[in-house]
Amino acid sequence: MTVVAEPSKKLICWSCGSENDADTQFCANCGKLQPYIPADYFTFFGLPRRFQLDTAALEKQFYRLSRKFHPDLYARASADEQRWSLEKSSVLNDAWRTLRDPLARTEYLLGLAGIRLEEQSRNASDRAAESGTAKQPVVPPDLLEEVFELNMQLEEMRMARAGGADDPEARGSLEAAKQNFSAQMETSQQDLQRLWIEWDSAANANDEETQQAAQRKMVDLLNRRSYIRNLLRDVEAALKG
Repeated sequence: MTVVAEPSKKLICWSCGSENDADTQFCANCGKLQPYIPADYFTFFGLPRRFQLDTAALEKQFYRLSRKFHPDLYARASADEQRWSLEKSSVLNDAWRTLRDPLARTEYLLGLAGIRLEEQSRNASDRAAESGTAKQPVVPPDLLEEVFELNMQLEEMRMARAGGADDPEARGSLEAAKQNFSAQMETSQQDLQRLWIEWDSAANANDEETQQAAQRKMVDLLNRRSYIRNLLRDVEAALKG
């Protein structure tokens, strides 16, 4: 079967020859499943590229498409339709996992703009670490003093445990650090939500300058948040001992 994608971003249905939008999942005329044309996750779901989404509507659309793409429905269809249903089911699941999670959705949307966060890909970082080429994250300037103090507290706790004891003073300092970093994580989430609103509003108004400004702030905030998350993880691990 030949699939024709025209320059006008139209798709000719392989079954009835009707013209459809290139991102159409099913022919508007005959209802036949159309081939998978690579597209971003927002387009795949028929959604605008926005940081804020109606998650209830997203979930409803996910389950609707899951039923319509299910391979069992195409058990007696052509080999092409069977392949398309599998491809679309796989993409649907990946898109659902990404878009339903606010932070994953944010990283994905920034990625569509060509932006890669310092620690966006944990798997890539793990692979780099194994090969000895892992890039050390940059310490946010306003956290330099806190990080210095934290490293001292962690070292004191390690030394105490190496001697077979626990250091109550170091433990108390680490508990305080945990509360501090947890509070900073919460604040960063609130700041991020405000930037989502700012970016989406600018996108609706075609205000590219405001969009880019919000985007830059978002990147800085996410990189900082990622660094704080790692500090919090180190503190929690030390407290569990």
